[in-house]
Amino acid sequence: MKKIDVSFENSEGTQLKGILELPSNRQPENFILFAHCFTCNKNFHAPTNISKNLASNGFGVLRFDFTGLGESEGEFEDSSFSGNVEDLIAAANFLGKEYKSPSILIGHSLGGAAILFAASQIESVQAIVSINAPSNLSHLKKHFQSSLEDIEKDGSARIKIGGRSFRIKKHFIEDLKKNEDAEALKKIRKPLLIMHSPQDEIVSVDHAETLYKAAWHPKSFISLDGADHMLSEKKDSEYAGLVIAAWVSRYITIPEVPELETDHEVMANLGAEGYTTQIIAGNHHLVADEPVKVGGSDLGPNPYELVSGGLAACTSMTIQMYARRKEWKVDNVETHVSYSKKHAEDCENCENDKAKIDHFDREITLKGDLDESKIKRLMEIADKCPVHKTLSAQAKITTKQKN
Repeated sequence: MKKIDVSFENSEGTQLKGILELPSNRQPENFILFAHCFTCNKNFHAPTNISKNLASNGFGVLRFDFTGLGESEGEFEDSSFSGNVEDLIAAANFLGKEYKSPSILIGHSLGGAAILFAASQIESVQAIVSINAPSNLSHLKKHFQSSLEDIEKDGSARIKIGGRSFRIKKHFIEDLKKNEDAEALKKIRKPLLIMHSPQDEIVSVDHAETLYKAAWHPKSFISLDGADHMLSEKKDSEYAGLVIAAWVSRYITIPEVPELETDHEVMANLGAEGYTTQIIAGNHHLVADEPVKVGGSDLGPNPYELVSGGLAACTSMTIQMYARRKEWKVDNVETHVSYSKKHAEDCENCENDKAKIDHFDREITLKGDLDESKIKRLMEIADKCPVHKTLSAQAKITTKQKN
């Protein structure tokens, strides 16, 4: 993926800083605008992991710091919920001017509430996703309930949220009152995905129920079971990213995959960071990666797993193709392949302890109305699989630079 630092001004002329996450191999057709949680920033782990995952699936994702947070200008104490909504609209306008207007809005926690108010003012939006979002904003008051009297009396008070100190002004409290409930959803007739953890101790899952009841169809709910409010575990935010990518594909326009030069050409594209590699194979997009232990993000199979998968798939297809031609009833062919390097039993360098060859172990399970002779023949046919022939032969690979 490519990561670009961007900046733009909100309606007050305040400079906001953001990061645009892009696929490595092409300009995305669909852009996503991500709103982070209350007092968080664009570099917080949840928006970062979700954005990277979505970029690996072909989306462009903009996440930015709201006014007074992270690298953006302004003072947090001068911000408000309405100001956050205006920041989102400014971000959408920036995308529309420099790239393409966002077709998807994603919001985490208070950011989830903000996107519901912003959605009706961003015409390009085709789908909306909220993550652990409140249906009303009264739950925020518990963070500064003990200071409400001071805020009312002095106009502001300093409070602690998540171990950090912030000054909250009276207008922020008044703004919460104006944007109190899920009424915003009644104005939005766009597909909505609500993701919420039943174990969320900051914003209870009851809020998700309220949002779901208030929303128009089509609407979906997915439980983030076991996750905390902040999606602190990497696996939880990565899971959210994968689910979002699959869900939005039903409601947005997906461009046709560019034609490759030959029927069997595959393109793999890897950016400057990590090992998450985007693959175009025919009309299909895939992702390859390396395990976390060797510096990858484990967002897809590693290259040898892809090779093993090709052998397994080709084996099952070849057997079933032969059986159908013979009109033998085969209900299921299951092929397991594992890859390793093993010492060759017979080789020129057997005296060399380091001499090993690539080895694929293949196990096949056949289910159907088959006698022993048919099973024996089908197991022989497995060796006729084209990928098997390629791997067992000495293939030639030519390499040249392509501009």
